Amino acid sequence: MKKFFLTFVILVILATAALYFAKKQIDAPNQVRKWTTVQVASGATPVKIGNALAEKGLVSSSKLFSWWCRIQKVQLKAGWYDVPPAMSIAKLAEILSSGKTATRKVTIPEGRASWEMPAYFRKAIPDFDSTKWEAIVHDPQFAKELGLESDNLEGYLLPETYSIEFGATEKDIARQMVKANLKLKKEMQALQSPLWNELGGWHKVLTLASVVEEETGKTDERNLIAGVFVNRLRIGMPLGADPTVRFIFRNLTGPIYKSQLQSDSPYNTRRFKGLMPGPISNPGRKAIEAALHPTNTKALYFVAKDDGSGTHFFSNSLSEHNQFKSTAAQNRKRSQ
Repeated sequence: MKKFFLTFVILVILATAALYFAKKQIDAPNQVRKWTTVQVASGATPVKIGNALAEKGLVSSSKLFSWWCRIQKVQLKAGWYDVPPAMSIAKLAEILSSGKTATRKVTIPEGRASWEMPAYFRKAIPDFDSTKWEAIVHDPQFAKELGLESDNLEGYLLPETYSIEFGATEKDIARQMVKANLKLKKEMQALQSPLWNELGGWHKVLTLASVVEEETGKTDERNLIAGVFVNRLRIGMPLGADPTVRFIFRNLTGPIYKSQLQSDSPYNTRRFKGLMPGPISNPGRKAIEAALHPTNTKALYFVAKDDGSGTHFFSNSLSEHNQFKSTAAQNRKRSQ
């Protein structure tokens, strides 16, 4: 009986010691000194996940990790997770069961065309595929699935700051941006601007707004420039917007050549009256609001002052416009 009791005591001491050291390991920080992104695959067991964590050095023992998950009844949730440095097994299990999927912040500035966006995405998502993006943006079937009035996504990729889930595909990202655009559509439609129906609905609003966006970066000029374009549309005068020609040739800077101005593209508003078939960029909220609420003006012309202010001269007549063009030319000479 004494021998049995002694054996029992020894076993209790050993078990207590084992639990003590196991708990100490569970609460001890790992040696990883940088943020790590890990995946919990759908349907993966704690053992399999523990093995993957052990390979990255995030846990000292995969068995200890799976044991802790089991006794604590931790429900690991599928997704990608950002793991801070020096995490313990207990804290790591907590993170991987939180469902707080890793995200990457990406800011798309107003007025960017779809083909300019990959450069911004790659800052946060190095493996972003611009070729896939281009195909998705110009996929008529995908545009139809999203409920758009267009055969492509140009103009519907709302510029703003996005939290993009780690592992999101190019199609996931496009879907997220279009969803934000259509949410804004409901908000703008609720304002009941008479221009909504006059222009012909959301697609036309975005089309006009994209030209306004490209013509000026000055918030206080957008409504006035929108007013000029609305006046031209009403009298059947071509918009005459150079950015629409640049869009055709993806020529965003530098000179516009005479051959380009003679393009037969329906996007060439220097030759053809009315709005283009679709947006030439992705306008932001302010440009869209300007298109829906243009300034009531008699102006039909505007030209950049070229005096470093980034603003324009506005005029009601062609003769006045030509005078302002001469002034702008003189301003350019002085700045050279």
